[in-house]
Amino acid sequence: MLPLWLEPLEWLVEAGGTILVVIALVAALLFSLALERGLFFHITYLRARQRLIARWVARPDHLSWSALTLREVWTRELITRLRRPLPWLKLLVTLCPLLGLLGTVTGMIAVFDSLAMAGTGQARAMADGVARATLPTLAGMAVAVVGLLFTSRLEQVIRREDQWLHDRMAEAVEDTHAQTS
Repeated sequence: MLPLWLEPLEWLVEAGGTILVVIALVAALLFSLALERGLFFHITYLRARQRLIARWVARPDHLSWSALTLREVWTRELITRLRRPLPWLKLLVTLCPLLGLLGTVTGMIAVFDSLAMAGTGQARAMADGVARATLPTLAGMAVAVVGLLFTSRLEQVIRREDQWLHDRMAEAVEDTHAQTS
């Protein structure tokens, strides 16, 4: 008898095989990374962005080549911190449909193997096996679609933040020059 908290895992293995459990683990990792990025953006990144702008405004030189290069380096560092898990997210999104396909192929092999043993007269058993074999593909595609939506949204946020940061740093310099004039 399994503990109560392991019953959903047992149901997953019965419904779609061990590949479905692997897809569930990949989904948990994918959504954990997505949650971490959301928290990072709203807590850490926004504070770091404000500190960067304040540090840029506090500089006496804003117009020289070295100052503009420094501004670009600082901006790139901050945007790179925001972009850091993006390759991992894309890898996990790509992996989900492939794992689903693997689950379907192994499930169909099991269906054909059982047909070879029992004969072809059991259409209901065959239909149940085919349904069980396609469940990993459905799960893999569903996780990949949600992960793809999040990944594309994160890329959009990164592009927007990159542009906003460049614009805001330029405006901050203009505002401080206007106030001193």
